[in-house]
Amino acid sequence: MTESGRRLGVVSHRNGRRDLVLYDPDDPDSCQHDVPLTDDEAEALADILGASLMLGQLAGLREQAAGLLTEQIAIPAGSKYVNRRLGDTRVRTRTGASIVAVLRQGEVNVSPEPTFRFAAGDVAVVVGTRQGLDGVTAILADSDPDG
Repeated sequence: MTESGRRLGVVSHRNGRRDLVLYDPDDPDSCQHDVPLTDDEAEALADILGASLMLGQLAGLREQAAGLLTEQIAIPAGSKYVNRRLGDTRVRTRTGASIVAVLRQGEVNVSPEPTFRFAAGDVAVVVGTRQGLDGVTAILADSDPDG
């Protein structure tokens, strides 16, 4: 339904043909205009409509995620967490931020398990608030084995 009150749609037929249809404003079950679409035209229309829908969804997500940041934090060679498990850091409990991936020598470890072991030079991809990200940075940089 357009803002002006016109109903339009795309009909995909079983044989692969697609038609852009404009419905009669006085009879919503009746087609007023039918425009056959080539594959290229159908693809262009889908791209336009899909991109518009996606941008709207991203705008909504942006509003919901206000204050949520993503940062890449390197694990320094002197960190007490080198060769230790991600779970040992307790970053989520301590900061509210989450390590969602770890980059290591060109490989991406998505959603690492608590048993994942860090290596010097790993880069943790962290999502959280500014305060949470700063807390994770401090935790991963900690070189005090007793702290």
